[in-house]
Amino acid sequence: MKYMFSLAILVLLFGCSPAGNQVTDANPAKAENISETQRLNSWLDEEFINYLDFSPLAKTRLGDKSDYDELDDVSEAMADKRLDWRRRSVAEMKSNFDRDKLTTEGRLSWDLWVYMLNQAEEGVPFRRHAYLFGRRGPHTSLPNNLINYHKVDDLSDMQAYISRLNQSQRYLLQYLERAQLSAADGIRAPYFDYEVAIIQSKRVLKGEPFTSEGSSALWSDITLKIDKLHDAGVVTDAQVTELTDKARKALLEKLKPAYEDIVHWLQSDLSNVVRDAKGVWALPNGKAFYVYALAQRTTLPLTADEIHETGLSEVARIQAEMEGIKSRVGFEGSLSEFFVYLREDERFYFPNTDEGRAGYLALANQYLDAMKQKLPEFFGILPKAGLEVRRVEAFREHPGAAAHYMRGTKDGSRPGVFYAHLADMKATAKYRLENLAYHEGLPGHHHQGSIQQELEGIPRFRTYHGYTAYSEGWGLYSELLGKEMGFYEDPYSDFGRLTGELWRAIRLVVDTGIHAKQWTEQQSIDYALLNSPKPEIAVRSEIRRYFNSPAQATAYKIGMLKILELRAKAKNDLGDKFDIRDFHDTVLGGGSLPMSLLERRINEWIGAQ
Repeated sequence: MKYMFSLAILVLLFGCSPAGNQVTDANPAKAENISETQRLNSWLDEEFINYLDFSPLAKTRLGDKSDYDELDDVSEAMADKRLDWRRRSVAEMKSNFDRDKLTTEGRLSWDLWVYMLNQAEEGVPFRRHAYLFGRRGPHTSLPNNLINYHKVDDLSDMQAYISRLNQSQRYLLQYLERAQLSAADGIRAPYFDYEVAIIQSKRVLKGEPFTSEGSSALWSDITLKIDKLHDAGVVTDAQVTELTDKARKALLEKLKPAYEDIVHWLQSDLSNVVRDAKGVWALPNGKAFYVYALAQRTTLPLTADEIHETGLSEVARIQAEMEGIKSRVGFEGSLSEFFVYLREDERFYFPNTDEGRAGYLALANQYLDAMKQKLPEFFGILPKAGLEVRRVEAFREHPGAAAHYMRGTKDGSRPGVFYAHLADMKATAKYRLENLAYHEGLPGHHHQGSIQQELEGIPRFRTYHGYTAYSEGWGLYSELLGKEMGFYEDPYSDFGRLTGELWRAIRLVVDTGIHAKQWTEQQSIDYALLNSPKPEIAVRSEIRRYFNSPAQATAYKIGMLKILELRAKAKNDLGDKFDIRDFHDTVLGGGSLPMSLLERRINEWIGAQ
């Protein structure tokens, strides 16, 4: 990709100024160090442009329209080329720059570039261990990218959209080939991933132009975007007809056959999948894969046993806090009985109607509006990007699935979006919504992600790449921070906050239970139901998510605990000099970092005070 803008290379000092989200260094640097860092930053920005050339869809998500008519090459051969490029890039950096002459921020950028290569190298033996088709596979991500990220402002944008439709068959079948290679190696997703992928793929093909049952999500998007061009006088009647015909042809002759091939293979291969789902311990080289996955997700050297024990300890601690709220609201009975009450009483749920769904979204916005007013008391750096709360599109919605956030663009042309699955309102409790809004929106993912992409004075790759333990750890920390900021006035909402934290502790127990201790699906469900008030449909959905994405669920609580540990250290070391705004700005002001490098950044900030 060739970015439409150039990143200004600014003097690096370590803290951050709210006005420009400027990254600065902890200590004044020598002029030669600043110059060497500026030179490295310029080079890294060029390398990041080259890196993004591997993924036209990544460019689109960033709001960049170069290679707008292309889809990614997702073959194993291209993965090898990308790794070879990264090896050459790191070797060139080490040859052409002197790390000892860099500023503090410059050394951090250097170490991150090397870290990313090491991550890629460590993943090579486990390339085929990923489960490609499930609730979030390419069969849903491709329509999602086209509908939500491919913006159409003129004729060429719509022609690029149609070009991508014409490449959809090649793109999807590359993923299918990789799934088949994994299956040949004895690596298959759990049975429920197959079933969900089949259902979702059929949903994509439901409606015009594929069937007569209404309009498909893709067709509705295509016709809407073409109509808007026509209404704006950008295209003529004849061009509308031409674009519509070409889009229909691409959908029917390219995209549809690819989905049919995927569904056919999933249906035929399903007979090779056992009905009692097993963790990755049962896969070839599965135990080593889980060790790798834990290190990748947590970015810390923790064993499965250590994480499991941390989870059990945290579950006990949080449940003790819950007992206090249970007594406060006057519930007589055990905590388990209170869980059942919260799970079953209608007062805690919106009606399973369009009005109920609208009420859910409105309440989420109410919480976010109140939080936005309070942010300046706890943050010096504030995000500029807008935020919307939306229901997940029907073709990828799944009852009980977790809410999620999708980042907007730096220029504000596309807002960040907090997505909620609202197919079954019994899976979305009212008392859980406040902490969820803080986690996904402000001061959670939207706050952190927007600030990251708005940062100046660091290489562009640091405003883009992320680490699960950092981002999800921050999201969970934000739920607790809401309490410290004076929110959760309703005790049930505060219980919802604890429920959210409890669930992340349960994840430590269950994820390691599934993949290291050979827990069954039902054993995992039973543990979760016994220890939390989460609705059963949501529990079952979540447990299946942990089978699908090994170790991902451990990153939330581990990341939060590390951030709290660093905050406690800063408070202890700085005493009266500690400022919560400065701490938050330091955590957020360097972009997403592995926990080890975040710790180094905080220690350097403490030293500079």
